[in-house]
Amino acid sequence: MMRTRPLKVALLGCGVVGSEVARIMTTDAADLAARIGAPVELAGIAVRRAGRPRPGVPEHLLTTDAEALVKRGDIDVVIEVVGGIEPSKHLILSAFEQGASVVSANKALLAKDGTELHAAAAAAGVDLYYEAAVAGAIPLLRPLRESLAGDRVNRVLGIVNGTTNFILDKMDSTGAGYSEALEEATALGYAEADPTADVEGFDAAAKAAILAGIAFHTKVTAADVYREGLTEVTAADIASAKAMGCVVKLLAICERAADGESVTARVHPAMIPLSHPLASVREAYNAVFVEAEAAGRLMFYGPGAGGAPTASAVLGDLVAVCRNKLAGATGPGDSVYTRLPAKPMDEVVTRYHVSLDVDDRAGVLAQVASVFAEHGVSIDTVRQQGRDGDASLVVVTHRATDAALSATVDKLRALDSVRDVASIMRVEGE
Repeated sequence: MMRTRPLKVALLGCGVVGSEVARIMTTDAADLAARIGAPVELAGIAVRRAGRPRPGVPEHLLTTDAEALVKRGDIDVVIEVVGGIEPSKHLILSAFEQGASVVSANKALLAKDGTELHAAAAAAGVDLYYEAAVAGAIPLLRPLRESLAGDRVNRVLGIVNGTTNFILDKMDSTGAGYSEALEEATALGYAEADPTADVEGFDAAAKAAILAGIAFHTKVTAADVYREGLTEVTAADIASAKAMGCVVKLLAICERAADGESVTARVHPAMIPLSHPLASVREAYNAVFVEAEAAGRLMFYGPGAGGAPTASAVLGDLVAVCRNKLAGATGPGDSVYTRLPAKPMDEVVTRYHVSLDVDDRAGVLAQVASVFAEHGVSIDTVRQQGRDGDASLVVVTHRATDAALSATVDKLRALDSVRDVASIMRVEGE
């Protein structure tokens, strides 16, 4: 039997995502009520500026006083899609104090203060859900937290930013340079007017922190994530990848160390073989590859951003927390029992693609190879091209630490025969 008294929902933010949440809550109210077991009522929508036109959004629900809305006393669930650290953090903590559960899409806040927010939710006996914070519509966090709760996840490897994937895909498919591809992404609405958070890897790093924390049951913040953006990726890098049968992707990589005593989380461009499932992820799509001991290899794929896809994840969480409210229960909270430290990037072991501009004369290859050997970096393959006194060497290494590779590159730059270290890129997805 359905409860007749509605569960009241406060929506913080009414931009691209928030307006879609409001629209779907209005148009699909009967279906949502049937799935939850009680009606849900949109009780108010907090916005920065009330005068802006918002087609399909009930104007009488709009308010610029977010704190008053959260503290009304009759709100059951707060949906936060404002983003940023403040005032979002203060509003979420206020919601907990009022006994309201929270659904959030705020990856930056969760990556920075997730442990504190989980503790506050647990103390208040309410839920904190945030499926929409990573990979948009793709069901990912709940499978990691719940479906794989009885398994041991060892690695999460993914494309978690649609803007950067679009840019790299265009560079690969059309031969465009970074600036041209970014311009097209901006024109199509895939890139913000200020794309820094995307192209410098901040967005992906926040998502990597959330993924690593859930996958390995430990505390990982954005500050623990090594980060490189894609602004230095050139058309020559893309061409070198093609010559190796690879494609360049900006990857979020979270790994449990082989000895089980630490974890790593990193975001950077990398070459991956065309045979790897992530290589075929095109345009602005996201995909995440999960490796678990019992389940084996799993891949999650779909649209990673956009109003409607992200709203889908938000509303999925809304249904879950409303069901919990009716049952007088809460869902799974923060699991950080392993307390594994984050290993610094210098100790991470991976393969590298190193492109060198060198003098085209006898003995240079041997000289370069001796530098790699001196620092314990084993060479897998070498490709050499030369003409009119200039030459290029492309060296692909076996697995080595970042520290060893850095020392090697510093020594190479000191050689008279090496004109330039043109590019360095990691190779992943073996």
